[in-house]
Amino acid sequence: MSIIQNLLDRAVELGASDVHIKSGQRPVLRIEGTLQESEFGVVSVRDAWRIVENLLPEHVREGFDREHEADFSHEEGANRFRVNCFLSHGAPTFALRHVKTAIPNFEQLNLPDLLGRIALSPRGIIMTTGTTGSGKSTTLAAVINHINTSECRRIITIEDPIEYLFHDIKSIISQREVGLDTGAFRAALKHVMRQDPDVIMIGEMRDAESFLAALTAAETGHLVLTTLHSGTANQSINRILDFYPPDEQNQVRMALASTLRAVICQRLVPAVGGGVVPAVEIMINTPTVRKLLEKNQTEVLAAAIETGTDDGMQTFNQAIYQWIKKGKVSEEDGLRQATNPETLRMNLKGIFLDEARRILGQ
Repeated sequence: MSIIQNLLDRAVELGASDVHIKSGQRPVLRIEGTLQESEFGVVSVRDAWRIVENLLPEHVREGFDREHEADFSHEEGANRFRVNCFLSHGAPTFALRHVKTAIPNFEQLNLPDLLGRIALSPRGIIMTTGTTGSGKSTTLAAVINHINTSECRRIITIEDPIEYLFHDIKSIISQREVGLDTGAFRAALKHVMRQDPDVIMIGEMRDAESFLAALTAAETGHLVLTTLHSGTANQSINRILDFYPPDEQNQVRMALASTLRAVICQRLVPAVGGGVVPAVEIMINTPTVRKLLEKNQTEVLAAAIETGTDDGMQTFNQAIYQWIKKGKVSEEDGLRQATNPETLRMNLKGIFLDEARRILGQ
Protein backbone atom coordinates (compact mmCIF):
# COMPACT_ATOMS: atom_id res chain seq x y z
CA MET A 1 0.00 0.00 0.00
CA SER A 2 3.00 2.30 0.49
CA ILE A 3 3.34 2.63 -3.31
CA ILE A 4 0.00 4.39 -3.67
CA GLN A 5 0.27 6.27 -0.37
CA ASN A 6 3.61 7.83 -1.23
CA LEU A 7 2.53 8.61 -4.78
CA LEU A 8 -0.70 10.34 -3.77
CA ASP A 9 1.00 12.29 -0.98
CA ARG A 10 3.61 13.52 -3.46
CA ALA A 11 0.93 14.38 -6.04
CA VAL A 12 -0.89 16.57 -3.52
CA GLU A 13 2.38 18.19 -2.47
CA LEU A 14 3.10 19.13 -6.11
CA GLY A 15 -0.43 20.44 -6.68
CA ALA A 16 -1.34 17.76 -9.24
CA SER A 17 -4.96 17.60 -10.33
CA ASP A 18 -4.70 14.04 -11.69
CA VAL A 19 -2.59 10.94 -11.24
CA HIS A 20 -2.27 8.30 -13.98
CA ILE A 21 -0.94 4.84 -13.20
CA LYS A 22 -0.18 2.45 -16.06
CA SER A 23 1.75 -0.80 -16.03
CA GLY A 24 5.16 -0.64 -17.63
CA GLN A 25 5.84 3.04 -17.02
CA ARG A 26 6.34 5.60 -14.29
CA PRO A 27 3.21 7.22 -12.81
CA VAL A 28 2.29 10.46 -14.57
CA LEU A 29 0.94 13.62 -12.89
CA ARG A 30 -1.12 16.40 -14.45
CA ILE A 31 0.12 19.69 -13.03
CA GLU A 32 -1.44 22.96 -14.25
CA GLY A 33 -2.92 21.09 -17.20
CA THR A 34 0.36 19.50 -18.33
CA LEU A 35 1.24 15.80 -18.03
CA GLN A 36 4.57 15.24 -16.27
CA GLU A 37 6.34 11.96 -15.53
CA SER A 38 6.84 11.47 -11.80
CA GLU A 39 10.07 10.51 -10.06
CA PHE A 40 8.56 7.20 -8.92
CA GLY A 41 9.70 3.89 -10.39
CA VAL A 42 8.08 1.94 -13.21
CA VAL A 43 4.86 0.21 -12.12
CA SER A 44 4.85 -3.50 -12.90
CA VAL A 45 1.72 -5.50 -13.68
CA ARG A 46 2.12 -7.16 -10.31
CA ASP A 47 2.30 -3.74 -8.62
CA ALA A 48 -0.86 -2.68 -10.43
CA TRP A 49 -2.82 -5.71 -9.25
CA ARG A 50 -1.55 -5.09 -5.73
CA ILE A 51 -2.96 -1.55 -5.95
CA VAL A 52 -6.30 -3.00 -7.08
CA GLU A 53 -6.40 -5.26 -4.03
CA ASN A 54 -5.67 -2.40 -1.66
CA LEU A 55 -7.60 0.41 -3.33
CA LEU A 56 -10.93 -1.01 -4.55
CA PRO A 57 -13.72 -0.75 -1.96
CA GLU A 58 -15.79 -3.85 -1.36
CA HIS A 59 -18.95 -2.55 -3.00
CA VAL A 60 -17.32 -2.16 -6.46
CA ARG A 61 -15.29 -5.39 -6.55
CA GLU A 62 -18.00 -7.57 -8.05
CA GLY A 63 -18.71 -4.97 -10.74
CA PHE A 64 -15.01 -4.64 -11.54
CA ASP A 65 -14.61 -8.42 -11.85
CA ARG A 66 -17.53 -8.47 -14.26
CA GLU A 67 -17.08 -5.27 -16.27
CA HIS A 68 -13.32 -4.68 -15.82
CA GLU A 69 -13.82 -1.06 -14.80
CA ALA A 70 -15.06 0.80 -11.74
CA ASP A 71 -15.62 4.32 -10.41
CA PHE A 72 -15.18 5.02 -6.72
CA SER A 73 -13.80 7.52 -4.24
CA HIS A 74 -10.69 7.05 -2.13
CA GLU A 75 -9.47 8.92 0.93
CA GLU A 76 -5.75 9.09 1.61
CA GLY A 77 -5.22 10.83 4.94
CA ALA A 78 -6.90 14.21 4.65
CA ASN A 79 -7.06 14.01 0.85
CA ARG A 80 -9.87 12.68 -1.30
CA PHE A 81 -9.64 11.27 -4.82
CA ARG A 82 -12.14 10.29 -7.50
CA VAL A 83 -10.85 7.07 -9.03
CA ASN A 84 -11.50 5.26 -12.28
CA CYS A 85 -9.90 1.82 -12.54
CA PHE A 86 -9.99 -0.14 -15.80
CA LEU A 87 -8.09 -2.81 -17.69
CA SER A 88 -5.80 -2.00 -20.60
CA HIS A 89 -4.10 -4.92 -22.36
CA GLY A 90 -5.29 -7.02 -19.44
CA ALA A 91 -3.50 -4.94 -16.80
CA PRO A 92 -5.06 -2.53 -14.27
CA THR A 93 -4.82 1.15 -15.14
CA PHE A 94 -5.85 4.05 -12.89
CA ALA A 95 -6.93 7.65 -13.32
CA LEU A 96 -7.21 9.49 -10.00
CA ARG A 97 -8.60 13.03 -9.70
CA HIS A 98 -7.69 14.98 -6.56
CA VAL A 99 -10.84 16.46 -5.05
CA LYS A 100 -10.15 19.43 -2.83
CA THR A 101 -11.58 19.11 0.68
CA ALA A 102 -12.73 22.72 0.89
CA ILE A 103 -15.46 23.67 -1.56
CA PRO A 104 -14.44 26.91 -3.31
CA ASN A 105 -16.95 29.67 -3.95
CA PHE A 106 -17.65 31.41 -7.25
CA GLU A 107 -15.17 34.21 -6.54
CA GLN A 108 -12.35 31.78 -5.73
CA LEU A 109 -13.06 29.89 -8.95
CA ASN A 110 -13.14 33.12 -11.01
CA LEU A 111 -16.68 32.32 -12.14
CA PRO A 112 -19.18 34.97 -13.30
CA ASP A 113 -21.33 36.58 -10.58
CA LEU A 114 -24.43 35.59 -12.56
CA LEU A 115 -23.98 31.98 -11.46
CA GLY A 116 -25.05 33.00 -7.95
CA ARG A 117 -28.43 34.15 -9.24
CA ILE A 118 -28.81 31.12 -11.48
CA ALA A 119 -28.03 28.79 -8.55
CA LEU A 120 -30.93 30.22 -6.53
CA SER A 121 -33.50 29.49 -9.23
CA PRO A 122 -36.61 27.98 -7.62
CA ARG A 123 -37.10 25.33 -10.30
CA GLY A 124 -35.91 24.10 -13.69
CA ILE A 125 -32.83 22.32 -15.03
CA ILE A 126 -29.33 23.75 -14.75
CA MET A 127 -26.67 21.88 -16.72
CA THR A 128 -22.95 22.30 -16.12
CA THR A 129 -21.17 21.05 -19.21
CA GLY A 130 -17.73 20.79 -20.77
CA THR A 131 -15.13 18.27 -21.75
CA THR A 132 -13.33 15.93 -19.34
CA GLY A 133 -11.18 17.89 -16.88
CA SER A 134 -12.89 21.23 -17.51
CA GLY A 135 -13.97 21.73 -13.89
CA LYS A 136 -17.64 20.74 -14.21
CA SER A 137 -17.78 18.90 -10.89
CA THR A 138 -16.11 21.74 -9.00
CA THR A 139 -18.49 24.33 -10.44
CA LEU A 140 -21.47 22.12 -9.62
CA ALA A 141 -20.16 21.76 -6.05
CA ALA A 142 -19.88 25.55 -5.81
CA VAL A 143 -23.49 25.88 -7.01
CA ILE A 144 -24.72 23.47 -4.32
CA ASN A 145 -22.66 25.17 -1.63
CA HIS A 146 -24.05 28.56 -2.67
CA ILE A 147 -27.57 27.23 -2.18
CA ASN A 148 -26.49 25.65 1.11
CA THR A 149 -25.16 28.94 2.49
CA SER A 150 -28.04 31.05 1.14
CA GLU A 151 -31.31 29.17 1.57
CA CYS A 152 -32.99 26.47 3.63
CA ARG A 153 -33.70 23.77 1.05
CA ARG A 154 -33.76 19.98 0.97
CA ILE A 155 -30.98 18.83 -1.36
CA ILE A 156 -30.49 15.23 -2.48
CA THR A 157 -27.52 14.22 -4.61
CA ILE A 158 -27.06 11.02 -6.63
CA GLU A 159 -23.40 10.56 -7.50
CA ASP A 160 -21.09 7.89 -8.91
CA PRO A 161 -18.94 8.31 -6.91
CA ILE A 162 -19.39 11.04 -4.30
CA GLU A 163 -16.69 13.65 -4.80
CA TYR A 164 -17.13 16.73 -2.61
CA LEU A 165 -18.53 16.19 0.86
CA PHE A 166 -21.15 18.73 1.94
CA HIS A 167 -22.08 19.70 5.48
CA ASP A 168 -25.47 21.18 6.32
CA ILE A 169 -25.35 24.95 6.78
CA LYS A 170 -28.79 26.36 5.96
CA SER A 171 -29.92 23.45 3.80
CA ILE A 172 -30.40 19.77 4.59
CA ILE A 173 -28.23 17.67 2.26
CA SER A 174 -28.30 13.91 1.69
CA GLN A 175 -25.62 12.49 -0.59
CA ARG A 176 -26.13 9.05 -2.15
CA GLU A 177 -23.39 7.08 -3.84
CA VAL A 178 -24.30 4.57 -6.52
CA GLY A 179 -23.21 1.09 -5.48
CA LEU A 180 -22.97 2.05 -1.82
CA ASP A 181 -26.18 3.89 -0.89
CA THR A 182 -28.27 2.83 -3.88
CA GLY A 183 -28.00 0.00 -6.37
CA ALA A 184 -28.09 2.16 -9.49
CA PHE A 185 -28.96 5.61 -10.83
CA ARG A 186 -32.24 4.15 -12.07
CA ALA A 187 -33.32 3.01 -8.61
CA ALA A 188 -32.29 6.26 -6.94
CA LEU A 189 -34.10 8.40 -9.50
CA LYS A 190 -37.21 6.26 -9.19
CA HIS A 191 -37.52 6.95 -5.46
CA VAL A 192 -36.05 10.45 -5.14
CA MET A 193 -39.41 12.20 -5.54
CA ARG A 194 -40.63 10.49 -2.36
CA GLN A 195 -37.77 11.97 -0.34
CA ASP A 196 -39.22 15.51 -0.26
CA PRO A 197 -36.46 17.22 -2.30
CA ASP A 198 -36.35 20.87 -3.30
CA VAL A 199 -33.10 20.39 -5.21
CA ILE A 200 -31.95 17.20 -6.94
CA MET A 201 -28.36 16.83 -8.13
CA ILE A 202 -27.71 14.09 -10.67
CA GLY A 203 -23.95 13.65 -10.89
CA GLU A 204 -23.95 13.03 -14.62
CA MET A 205 -26.61 12.93 -17.32
CA ARG A 206 -25.97 9.52 -18.85
CA ASP A 207 -28.98 8.37 -20.82
CA ALA A 208 -32.59 8.92 -21.81
CA GLU A 209 -33.91 7.49 -18.55
CA SER A 210 -31.90 9.82 -16.32
CA PHE A 211 -32.88 12.86 -18.37
CA LEU A 212 -36.55 11.83 -18.32
CA ALA A 213 -36.35 11.72 -14.51
CA ALA A 214 -34.77 15.18 -14.54
CA LEU A 215 -37.53 16.52 -16.79
CA THR A 216 -40.23 15.04 -14.56
CA ALA A 217 -38.69 16.58 -11.45
CA ALA A 218 -38.32 20.00 -13.11
CA GLU A 219 -41.90 19.91 -14.43
CA THR A 220 -43.20 19.31 -10.91
CA GLY A 221 -41.43 22.36 -9.51
CA HIS A 222 -38.02 21.08 -8.45
CA LEU A 223 -34.57 22.46 -9.23
CA VAL A 224 -32.41 19.85 -10.99
CA LEU A 225 -28.62 20.21 -11.24
CA THR A 226 -26.54 17.95 -13.44
CA THR A 227 -23.42 17.68 -15.59
CA LEU A 228 -23.02 16.65 -19.21
CA HIS A 229 -20.08 16.12 -21.54
CA SER A 230 -20.41 18.72 -24.28
CA GLY A 231 -18.12 21.10 -26.17
CA THR A 232 -20.37 24.17 -26.17
CA ALA A 233 -23.59 25.27 -24.48
CA ASN A 234 -25.73 24.97 -27.61
CA GLN A 235 -24.28 21.54 -28.42
CA SER A 236 -25.61 20.34 -25.06
CA ILE A 237 -29.14 20.46 -26.44
CA ASN A 238 -28.31 18.12 -29.31
CA ARG A 239 -26.42 15.82 -26.93
CA ILE A 240 -29.61 15.47 -24.88
CA LEU A 241 -31.78 14.91 -27.95
CA ASP A 242 -29.37 12.22 -29.17
CA PHE A 243 -30.39 10.15 -26.13
CA TYR A 244 -33.74 9.59 -27.82
CA PRO A 245 -34.92 8.03 -31.10
CA PRO A 246 -35.98 10.55 -33.79
CA ASP A 247 -39.71 10.04 -33.22
CA GLU A 248 -39.37 11.09 -29.55
CA GLN A 249 -37.03 14.05 -29.96
CA ASN A 250 -39.71 16.65 -30.71
CA GLN A 251 -41.57 15.92 -27.49
CA VAL A 252 -38.34 16.01 -25.45
CA ARG A 253 -37.24 19.27 -27.08
CA MET A 254 -40.58 20.94 -26.23
CA ALA A 255 -40.31 19.73 -22.63
CA LEU A 256 -36.74 21.02 -22.45
CA ALA A 257 -37.88 24.41 -23.79
CA SER A 258 -40.22 24.79 -20.82
CA THR A 259 -37.97 23.39 -18.07
CA LEU A 260 -34.42 24.49 -18.95
CA ARG A 261 -33.06 27.27 -16.73
CA ALA A 262 -29.48 27.57 -17.96
CA VAL A 263 -26.51 25.78 -19.49
CA ILE A 264 -23.07 26.61 -18.12
CA CYS A 265 -20.22 25.33 -20.28
CA GLN A 266 -16.56 25.58 -19.25
CA ARG A 267 -13.05 25.46 -20.66
CA LEU A 268 -9.93 25.90 -18.55
CA VAL A 269 -7.45 28.33 -20.09
CA PRO A 270 -3.80 28.69 -18.96
CA ALA A 271 -3.39 31.88 -16.96
CA VAL A 272 -0.54 34.36 -17.23
CA GLY A 273 1.86 33.55 -14.41
CA GLY A 274 0.65 29.98 -13.93
CA GLY A 275 -2.54 28.12 -13.10
CA VAL A 276 -5.74 28.25 -15.10
CA VAL A 277 -8.86 30.40 -15.32
CA PRO A 278 -12.29 29.25 -16.54
CA ALA A 279 -13.72 30.54 -19.79
CA VAL A 280 -17.44 30.17 -19.22
CA GLU A 281 -20.13 30.09 -21.88
CA ILE A 282 -23.60 30.79 -20.49
CA MET A 283 -26.91 30.10 -22.19
CA ILE A 284 -30.03 31.21 -20.32
CA ASN A 285 -33.49 30.09 -21.36
CA THR A 286 -34.67 33.53 -22.39
CA PRO A 287 -37.82 33.96 -24.53
CA THR A 288 -35.55 33.98 -27.61
CA VAL A 289 -33.81 30.73 -26.65
CA ARG A 290 -37.11 29.10 -25.75
CA LYS A 291 -38.59 30.10 -29.11
CA LEU A 292 -35.61 28.64 -30.97
CA LEU A 293 -35.97 25.38 -29.04
CA GLU A 294 -39.68 25.18 -29.76
CA LYS A 295 -39.09 25.80 -33.47
CA ASN A 296 -36.23 23.28 -33.60
CA GLN A 297 -33.74 25.96 -34.65
CA THR A 298 -30.93 24.73 -32.43
CA GLU A 299 -28.36 25.74 -35.05
CA VAL A 300 -29.17 29.39 -34.24
CA LEU A 301 -28.65 29.07 -30.48
CA ALA A 302 -25.01 30.17 -30.72
CA ALA A 303 -26.13 33.46 -32.27
CA ALA A 304 -28.73 33.92 -29.51
CA ILE A 305 -26.02 33.46 -26.87
CA GLU A 306 -23.72 35.98 -28.58
CA THR A 307 -26.42 38.65 -28.75
CA GLY A 308 -27.84 37.94 -25.28
CA THR A 309 -25.27 39.81 -23.21
CA ASP A 310 -27.97 42.03 -21.67
CA ASP A 311 -29.51 38.88 -20.21
CA GLY A 312 -26.16 37.68 -18.85
CA MET A 313 -25.32 35.29 -21.66
CA GLN A 314 -21.86 35.04 -23.16
CA THR A 315 -19.96 32.88 -25.64
CA PHE A 316 -16.54 31.33 -25.12
CA ASN A 317 -15.09 33.96 -27.43
CA GLN A 318 -16.59 36.76 -25.36
CA ALA A 319 -15.37 35.22 -22.09
CA ILE A 320 -11.84 34.70 -23.43
CA TYR A 321 -11.79 38.24 -24.89
CA GLN A 322 -12.45 39.65 -21.41
CA TRP A 323 -9.68 37.54 -19.85
CA ILE A 324 -7.20 38.73 -22.48
CA LYS A 325 -8.21 42.37 -21.98
CA LYS A 326 -7.73 41.98 -18.22
CA GLY A 327 -4.24 40.59 -18.79
CA LYS A 328 -5.13 37.27 -17.17
CA VAL A 329 -4.73 35.20 -20.35
CA SER A 330 -2.22 35.59 -23.17
CA GLU A 331 -3.50 36.21 -26.68
CA GLU A 332 -1.83 33.00 -27.85
CA ASP A 333 -3.53 30.81 -25.24
CA GLY A 334 -6.84 32.61 -25.70
CA LEU A 335 -6.86 32.04 -29.45
CA ARG A 336 -6.00 28.38 -28.90
CA GLN A 337 -9.08 27.90 -26.70
CA ALA A 338 -11.51 30.08 -28.65
CA THR A 339 -14.43 28.56 -30.52
CA ASN A 340 -13.83 30.98 -33.40
CA PRO A 341 -10.16 32.06 -33.31
CA GLU A 342 -10.40 34.29 -36.39
CA THR A 343 -13.37 36.18 -34.96
CA LEU A 344 -11.54 36.63 -31.65
CA ARG A 345 -8.43 37.87 -33.49
CA MET A 346 -10.59 40.50 -35.23
CA ASN A 347 -12.22 41.49 -31.93
CA LEU A 348 -8.81 42.03 -30.34
CA LYS A 349 -8.05 44.44 -33.22
CA GLY A 350 -11.27 46.33 -32.48
CA ILE A 351 -13.30 44.82 -35.32
CA PHE A 352 -16.75 43.56 -34.32
CA LEU A 353 -19.12 42.21 -36.96
CA ASP A 354 -22.85 41.89 -36.33
CA GLU A 355 -23.16 38.50 -37.97
CA ALA A 356 -25.08 36.94 -35.05
CA ARG A 357 -27.85 39.53 -35.21
CA ARG A 358 -28.12 38.96 -38.96
CA ILE A 359 -28.52 35.23 -38.38
CA LEU A 360 -31.20 35.79 -35.76
CA GLY A 361 -32.96 38.23 -38.06
CA GLN A 362 -33.22 35.55 -40.70
